[in-house]
Amino acid sequence: MTEDDPDTSALVRAAQAGDTAAVQALVEGHLALVYNVIGRVLNGDTDVDDLVQETMIQAIRGLPALRDPERFRPWLLAIAHRQVHLHLRGRRRAQLRRHPQPVDVPDPGGDLADRTLAELELTGQRADLTRATHWLDADDRQLLGLWWQEVAGDLTRADLAAALGVTPPHAAVRVRRMKSRLDAVRAVVRALGATPRCPELAEVTRRWTGDPDPVWRKRLTRHVRDCPRCRRFQLGLVAPEKLLLGVVALPVPVAVAAAVHAALQAALHAKAVRTVAFGPMVLSHLPALLQRRAVAAATTAAAVIAGGGLVFAVHYSPASPDALTVEPPVAVAPSDPSAGSASASEGPTAAPTSRPPEGAGAADIFVAPNGSDAGDGTEQRPYASVNKAVSVVQPGQTIALRGGVYRLTTPVEIRTSGTADRRITLSNFRSEHAVLDASGIPADKWAVTQQTAYWTVQGLEIRAAPTHAWVCRACRDTVFRRLSSHHNGRSGLMLRDDGTTGNQVLDSDFFDNHDATGTAGIGLGVQFGAGGGNLIRGNRAYGNAAGGYDLGAFRSPVSVEYNWAFGNRANGFTFGGGPDPLEAAHKVRHNAAWANTGHGFSNDGNRAALELSNNTAFRNRSAGFSLPDIAAVLRLNVAVDNADAARVGPTARADNNSWQEGDSTAALFRSVDASTAEGPRAADGGLPGTDYLATRNGRGASMAGR
Repeated sequence: MTEDDPDTSALVRAAQAGDTAAVQALVEGHLALVYNVIGRVLNGDTDVDDLVQETMIQAIRGLPALRDPERFRPWLLAIAHRQVHLHLRGRRRAQLRRHPQPVDVPDPGGDLADRTLAELELTGQRADLTRATHWLDADDRQLLGLWWQEVAGDLTRADLAAALGVTPPHAAVRVRRMKSRLDAVRAVVRALGATPRCPELAEVTRRWTGDPDPVWRKRLTRHVRDCPRCRRFQLGLVAPEKLLLGVVALPVPVAVAAAVHAALQAALHAKAVRTVAFGPMVLSHLPALLQRRAVAAATTAAAVIAGGGLVFAVHYSPASPDALTVEPPVAVAPSDPSAGSASASEGPTAAPTSRPPEGAGAADIFVAPNGSDAGDGTEQRPYASVNKAVSVVQPGQTIALRGGVYRLTTPVEIRTSGTADRRITLSNFRSEHAVLDASGIPADKWAVTQQTAYWTVQGLEIRAAPTHAWVCRACRDTVFRRLSSHHNGRSGLMLRDDGTTGNQVLDSDFFDNHDATGTAGIGLGVQFGAGGGNLIRGNRAYGNAAGGYDLGAFRSPVSVEYNWAFGNRANGFTFGGGPDPLEAAHKVRHNAAWANTGHGFSNDGNRAALELSNNTAFRNRSAGFSLPDIAAVLRLNVAVDNADAARVGPTARADNNSWQEGDSTAALFRSVDASTAEGPRAADGGLPGTDYLATRNGRGASMAGR
């Protein structure tokens, strides 16, 4: 992770000590950077100014709790991108409320981009590059906006990586892939603009509406790649960084700068900024002063046009909740829960927000990023690799990982079992944040494979595995708890094979797991085997490509309780599937599924009498409960504002569910604001306390998490 220059670090320390001039210098010195980062992603959006101002508010609020002054800038970038994500998520939810079915929504930035292109009379490849951005997915557009800042010299590669919450090598891979996809659609844009157009391309596009959606992007990219006439458009592409050098920086609108400046001055004159408690006093002056934004968008566009540069107007089409996923830097860990949006980590779209729950206070074997496998594993001479620690551990011992990032390059194999009275524990050390970064694992390998009994694995973050992050094969009596597993290619955690018995997955988050195609990747799976006594409780799964929880082809009942699934690109909970007929009567209670693209809860071919009680399905884009043609038992469940409430067969036993009682409106809930449910976890690692989707009549999920 990057560090700020000494002057900035000194300013942060001075500001935390109560130096008013330092506070002002930090805010004003970084305002242009924040405005460009947000403005490049959402150019043309009328809320850009508000998001910039809110970012500065969050920075002011969270500054006293920033533990690493050397990392102020990546911390600030994490705040900015969190604000962008929350904004896009809110837009998407508003559209889903208005349009239960997918619709094409007018692009608020498209007209501005088109007008700017016309007014600046851009030609050649720079114009093609701008048009090509319309074809990129939202996450690629966001990455392109960050990378533009790097090309312009405002960010380093380390800054970019820190804003994404990944390592610089992983960031380099993501940039390289984004540029490859950008070049592919640039060739498509050139082919579509050719005169005369390739006859075969004309035939391919005869039924095309002109909307650059993912299906047509793949279809047209394939044509350009394979067509002898069109593949010439892949040649002679000027490197995008050279084209972007002609793009000027977005000037901060006068209204935005004045509002932030006035807020600071008001607080300073009131002598509020004198101690580390200055945040609330500054914030008390901001609301009224930050309303002055009426001419900001027009001022920005006019200034850029007058400057003769290209407004890098990213085509914005409302994204699904998982489309923009930003992981704040590992070191960001404010102690104030109110600063969650400033440095979210266990909330949706990020790694753990607050300091991890207390891990092992003492250990037999220590591992540290700066250790050595030639050491002896003591606290004074820790090992450097997890591989070494698990190769020497014995029953009854505890392995403690010190805080920091462990960059795995060789798959980890765990084979030593504990016993019923001498369990083995693998844990973070005390409140330190240990991260297993698996981006260096070979593309065809699982990051961690475990085949043991009587283990506890807790307090770890696992990320960036090319396929499965952690696979437990035929594991027995193993507990996984307080994990954060994200951005892995196939799954965050997988329990599988016959003999999978007595395991528990508790209080963990599995999110944004997907492969390069964006079609595969689940949060948590218990699959391809059998075994009794397995429990899934207190977890969240969100933003995963192929669903949140998947029990496909697992032939024994699993207890699934007090879990949440939201914003997944398929089903929230899937209880079947696989090549053979399946009959596993899973017990499912007090779970909630919302805003998933597929069903909230689906048997997916499982023919057993599933038992579902006190579950809630809200605003899923297919059925809330899809259990056709099975003798399921459904009691006290709630389905509100889904495409269908419940697809239940005639043999089902349904009693006192909301769709039977005519009680299926949002008025049933105490709150429909998901921010607390999707925010930081409780201090002990449990689900956050929330009124979201909590009912007034005892039906549906208990959102208390216990």
